[in-house]
Amino acid sequence: MEKNLLNIGFGNTVVAERVVAIVSPNTAPMKRLKDEARDEKHLIDATHGRRTRAIIVMDSNHIVLSAIQAETISQRFEALMEGEKVKV
Repeated sequence: MEKNLLNIGFGNTVVAERVVAIVSPNTAPMKRLKDEARDEKHLIDATHGRRTRAIIVMDSNHIVLSAIQAETISQRFEALMEGEKVKV
């Protein structure tokens, strides 16, 4: 069973099929979501000390922080999913 890995920057990847949403961290609801995930120990910080530019919501209730723009990750995700449709 082959997994499609989505590059979220700086050598970090997530399984594309497990991604629920890729959003910008600048809104109040996203800041609350990030704070709640931190409190519940479900936060994964993949920014390597850089500014958070995207929040990736996973189906496992984990929240992944990335230093790559949400738009860039979304484009990578779409390209990966389009490639998967071609393979099938």
